[in-house]
Amino acid sequence: MSTPTEDQPIIAEDLILLDADLGESKAAVIERLAGVLASAGRATETDALRDAALARESQSATGLPGGIAIPHCRSEAVTSASLGFARLNPKVDFGAPDGPADLVFLIAAPAGAGSAHMKLLSSLARALVKPEFVTSLRNASSAAEIVTLVDGVINPAAKPAVAATAAAGPVSTAKHSVADTSAEASSAPKHIVAVTACPTGIAHTYMAADSLVAAGERAGVTVHVETQGSSGSTPLDPALIAGAEAVIFATDVGVKGRERFAGKPVISSGVKRAINEPDVMVTEALRAGLNPDAARVGGTAVAAGSNESAGDIGWGTRIRQILLTGVSYMIPFVAAGGLLIALGFLLGGYEISGVAEDIVVNNSITALPEGGLAAYLGAVLFQIGALSFSFLVPALAGYISYAIADRPGLAPGFTAGAVAVLVGAGFIGGLVGGLIAGFVALWISKWKIPAVLRGLMPVVIIPLFATLIVGAIMFLLLGKPLAAITSGLTNWLNGLSGSSVIILGIILGLMMCFDLGGPVNKAAYSFATAGLSVTDIASLRIMAAVMAAGMVPPLAMALASTVRARLFTEAERENGKAAWFLGAAFISEGAIPFAAADPFRVIPSMMAGGAVTGAMIMAFNVTLSAPHGGIFVFFAIGNILWFIVSLAVGTIVSAFLVVSAKQFVKGKNALSDAELDRTLVTV
Repeated sequence: MSTPTEDQPIIAEDLILLDADLGESKAAVIERLAGVLASAGRATETDALRDAALARESQSATGLPGGIAIPHCRSEAVTSASLGFARLNPKVDFGAPDGPADLVFLIAAPAGAGSAHMKLLSSLARALVKPEFVTSLRNASSAAEIVTLVDGVINPAAKPAVAATAAAGPVSTAKHSVADTSAEASSAPKHIVAVTACPTGIAHTYMAADSLVAAGERAGVTVHVETQGSSGSTPLDPALIAGAEAVIFATDVGVKGRERFAGKPVISSGVKRAINEPDVMVTEALRAGLNPDAARVGGTAVAAGSNESAGDIGWGTRIRQILLTGVSYMIPFVAAGGLLIALGFLLGGYEISGVAEDIVVNNSITALPEGGLAAYLGAVLFQIGALSFSFLVPALAGYISYAIADRPGLAPGFTAGAVAVLVGAGFIGGLVGGLIAGFVALWISKWKIPAVLRGLMPVVIIPLFATLIVGAIMFLLLGKPLAAITSGLTNWLNGLSGSSVIILGIILGLMMCFDLGGPVNKAAYSFATAGLSVTDIASLRIMAAVMAAGMVPPLAMALASTVRARLFTEAERENGKAAWFLGAAFISEGAIPFAAADPFRVIPSMMAGGAVTGAMIMAFNVTLSAPHGGIFVFFAIGNILWFIVSLAVGTIVSAFLVVSAKQFVKGKNALSDAELDRTLVTV
């Protein structure tokens, strides 16, 4: 076995299989190619590389028109950026729209691959849209000939004629004279700008770019593409954007710098549509450029979803994405502030909350409680944490607004959140205020104003008027009603006792274990963390129930895969070892591999255990003043013995149920148990 080095060529003869029968499924093909790379010293283990490639495959199929497939991944197991190649006989289905593939490249990149390696891999992806290159691969008579062909496109110096495509940097451009090919086209030169991006940023990003460029050549229009991939991104010239007829967003992830395209007609889709239907997308873009009613970017992600033919999403999904954006940006403020507050309580005692500001700001030693230096440090930590926590609602509202209207929505969104805090509307006020601020900013962005003022829109006009409008709405109309709702909810929680509080614990436990970091989980977590700023007993009990229930899924899967290992695949058993720590640290996502592989038996089992834990936490008056950290923030847990007991009981219940389900209930997975080894998504 060779020793991998950074100087190893990306492809070599020992990485090539010609006219090979590698099995009937893409999982089998990927596993064989992963084994070839591992045997050549390009990866530390076959299973890890196989699982990483199949995890990427589960996001979207990698089969391409023309009998090509490009499974690809980044993985810690890869020691040197490499290409494994198989010319298959018989062909195998990789999900391409026109049938199975006979040419398969496994593109394997190290987790921290440098830009030079990523550019070489992207060059291969670009070449695969060239029919002459694909024909040469099919006609090659030896592995050495395949190496020469591939080296010609990933190494421009080796074969200039072929490398013309590969040499293109992150911005791909087709420059040809423009012909009037339709009645809609004018005689003036036209160009379109586009952005392509896929989750991995290795292959589809660049293939989509070159497909659009080639389609532009056929339509007689220049296409400039900004590839936001792993080999870096060279932003399009603002002058090109300003003069473009329209913009195409062919992405599976967010567009970086979307506001640069504000006001442009937009055609939006996933990245694979640009590979499969580039001519259609170019035609749609040209028509959109002539249509005054076409969907426009307008500085907002909403506009991109408004064209149904370009991959529209429903408003229910869109609102969920908007709210989750706000929550995701809010959580760092919660984690930092909450943990610092908890540390302040540890050092200074709970009474430190009443005197911390006086001690820190006014340097009033007379206000210092017993404890000396420890109490003073506790006051400092508490005050820093309180200041960080004070951004919770403004950050939530600000980034909800940002998700709707991009950067122009930040100022009005943060202002709406600050007003919500001022009038006592709290977390609910932040949600409502952020939505109003975002949609008001979006509405203002569509105003027709003189061209001379357009440059002031995102930095002056939109923030000014949106802030004024949302501030007035919050102060004059919604502030007091929302504050009354928040106050009523707080009083109701404080008044819960007996069976009512146990039912609340069950509901929170079910929510935390349902989607493991998804919107339902995040809703329960956000509800709990918002209450930490109040620090009443009811809120601290809710936080304890949410954290303990969220720890159950990974701990239960770790326990189950340990005591009944034969019911789990080898990859699941390995994930189970890591899940012990993940569960202890309150990282619910540690159970995702198990839930993804066997959802119908695993998820209900986890929910049952989470419900038991949530109910017990509430019943035994356990409290928690830290928003994260699991058992490692033991100092912030009140009645810690019952916290541990509740967690242990819920974990045992879930583990027992999942073991019983796997042993006695027939699985309803789309894949067989053997295939699950190959499709498991590792954390």
